[in-house]
Amino acid sequence: MERPAFFHRTYDEAMDLMVEARNYMRFIERRERIEAGATVGLRMSCEAMRVTSRLTQVMAWLLTQRAVHVGELSPEEALAESSRLSGAGVCLDESFTHDASLPSGLRSLMDRSYRLYVRVARLEEMMVRRVLH
Repeated sequence: MERPAFFHRTYDEAMDLMVEARNYMRFIERRERIEAGATVGLRMSCEAMRVTSRLTQVMAWLLTQRAVHVGELSPEEALAESSRLSGAGVCLDESFTHDASLPSGLRSLMDRSYRLYVRVARLEEMMVRRVLH
């Protein structure tokens, strides 16, 4: 059974972004945070966690969709509150996306993870309308 077209592209994008974020945070972010000083460093840590939250939520949602597609979950089960995309309060906050005091690499991850989260939220909303209404 072939997965929906959106799945392959979105999954690949999310996975690539997760790997990029991991590498950035492992090899670059710590050094930049130390060089930035306490206030900016704290903001960097908070925003790195926000990127991680967005990507974790997106991957969990995509894996749930894969379970639906292979018959492990029904569409209704996948749309139960416990399986839905969550964390909107944290994930949709883009207050510091354009903060020039943050390193450009982190700002790029912030922007792309935000756009991916929003896109997945729209996909989920489309599914809710189709399946539950």
